[in-house]
Amino acid sequence: MTQHEIAPRTGTAFTMNKGDLLTVIDPRGEQVADLVAYAQSDHREVISSGRTLDYASRIYLTKGDPLYSNRSNIMLTIVEDDVGRHDFLLTPCSKDTFRIIYGDEHPHQGCFGNLAGALKPFGIEPDDIPVAFNCFMHVALDGKTGEISVQPPLSRPGERIVFRAEMDLIIGLMACSALQSNNGSFKPIEYLVSSTEGQLAMPVG
Repeated sequence: MTQHEIAPRTGTAFTMNKGDLLTVIDPRGEQVADLVAYAQSDHREVISSGRTLDYASRIYLTKGDPLYSNRSNIMLTIVEDDVGRHDFLLTPCSKDTFRIIYGDEHPHQGCFGNLAGALKPFGIEPDDIPVAFNCFMHVALDGKTGEISVQPPLSRPGERIVFRAEMDLIIGLMACSALQSNNGSFKPIEYLVSSTEGQLAMPVG
C-alpha cells in the first residue's frame, strides 16, 4: 500500500468505494487536516456539520461516531482514533479568513481555495463546499460566554484517525493553511486508502 503525503498548505481529492478505509495521519504533530465528502452518485449530497452534530448531541467527535450527509445518510464512520479531539466548528480558511482575521495584504487561498482546485475535476463548484470535518483541530469553548478559541492540536507525531466509507464517495483532504490552527507552523498530512478489493484509490488533484 502507498502512503500519500499532502504538502503543507495544499490538498487533494480522490474517490473511495463503500467499505474502504481512509487513514489520515499527522506525521509531525499539531497539524489539522480539513476533510469534506460528497456522494459519487449525486454531488448535491454532501457531508453536513449540522446533521452530524444534531444527531451526536455533542461537538467533539471520535471513534464510533458517524458523519452524516445533508440528507441524513451516514457517509463515514470513525473506526479508529488516536487523538479523540476533532470537530465541525470552523469553516475552511480562505483568502477572506486571512484578510479579515490576520490582516494579510496578499492572502493565501487557504483550505477553501485548495478544496476548490482539488474538487474541480469532479465538477464540484466552490459554492458546493461545506463546513469541513476538522481532523485533529482543537477548538475550545467557554461554557459561560460561548466564546471559541483555537488551541494547538493535541495530535502527536504519527497519530491518526481512520474512517470507513458507508457509501461511494469523493473526498477532499487538506493540510490546513492557518497558522493559528496548527500552533504557528505548517506541516504535511499523510493519508492511505485501503480498498476492499486490495487496490488503492489514487488522488486526482
